[in-house]
Amino acid sequence: MTRPLSVVLCATLLLAACAAPAPESPLAQRIANATPAATVTARGETAPVGTPNADAADDPAIWRNAADPGQSLIVGTDKKAGLYVYGLDGKTRDFLDAGRVNNVDLRDGVGIAGQSGILVAASDRNDLAHAKLALFRLDPATAKLSALGKVDAGRGEAYGVCLYRAASATYAFVVLKDGTVNQVALDMSDATPRGSIVRTLKLGSQAEGCAVDDRTGMAYVAEEDVGLWRFDARAGGSATPARIAAADGRNLVMDAEGVAIAPMGEKDGYVLVSSQGDNAYVAYRLSDHSYAGRFRVVDGAIGGSEETDGIDLMLGDFGPDYPGGLFVAQDGHNATAAQNFKLVAWDDIVRALGLAR
Repeated sequence: MTRPLSVVLCATLLLAACAAPAPESPLAQRIANATPAATVTARGETAPVGTPNADAADDPAIWRNAADPGQSLIVGTDKKAGLYVYGLDGKTRDFLDAGRVNNVDLRDGVGIAGQSGILVAASDRNDLAHAKLALFRLDPATAKLSALGKVDAGRGEAYGVCLYRAASATYAFVVLKDGTVNQVALDMSDATPRGSIVRTLKLGSQAEGCAVDDRTGMAYVAEEDVGLWRFDARAGGSATPARIAAADGRNLVMDAEGVAIAPMGEKDGYVLVSSQGDNAYVAYRLSDHSYAGRFRVVDGAIGGSEETDGIDLMLGDFGPDYPGGLFVAQDGHNATAAQNFKLVAWDDIVRALGLAR
């Protein structure tokens, strides 16, 4: 029996509607709009943090053992519980119950109570109204952390932290959640550390990730919904920020999160930023702040990384798996396990982006 044309048209339209793809997810739309990214895979990963079913792992810091690169260490935060120390095999070497510590950084060769040591600093959020800087010593022989004490870091919620070793002093930049950045001069001469805020910098909205280039005295801070900024890190320097890159949805997709530096020569190298909004990482040249490329850490023998908060990067020999340097990224979706950190060879990133060595 011949059907009326109106029935045929309705049936055709219904079938077409059923066959139409579902609207793209917000993540798929952000990826589609962003500049294309190269891909790399992780060569290692850490054990998951101890806080399950939560946004818990946050920020890593790398210590390189120059005498025995394979024995290098990674310090990572569980921002609901404390600090972990991992070996390059990803196994947990230590855990210190430090409460709500959000970001972490470290410097080797710092004078601590008259002896040279590895200083670890974490932004302490145990009191949301009063920021603290929690300080620790890392023992490279035992991979153990010991608490040194806390110093005041201003009024507000401590969020990000990065250390700066100048010629005559060691400083910590403590980034408060509202975009305030307090520069704290550290006095580690006694068993009990002391600190004083020497100046205050300001961004307009929520900020967190930061890193300082000790060679040039420049501090880089990510304002999450706005972009990447540069400050003069010197205590007497200008407090006016210069914007390096905008979170424009193309090269850098908000939220802009972790920041890390790859120093090369006297002034050259790259600054890397976590482009959390599209699960990518962006590299900018330090020489002129031009865009150098972007990449993602995708699934391979080891899972990739997504929704990354903190990152760290250190160049140099880390053994046969990471001969040119090590990049560590927090993974916000670690399959069915708790969050962890992924380990990527810097050489793989260099090849993927065609960067200068």
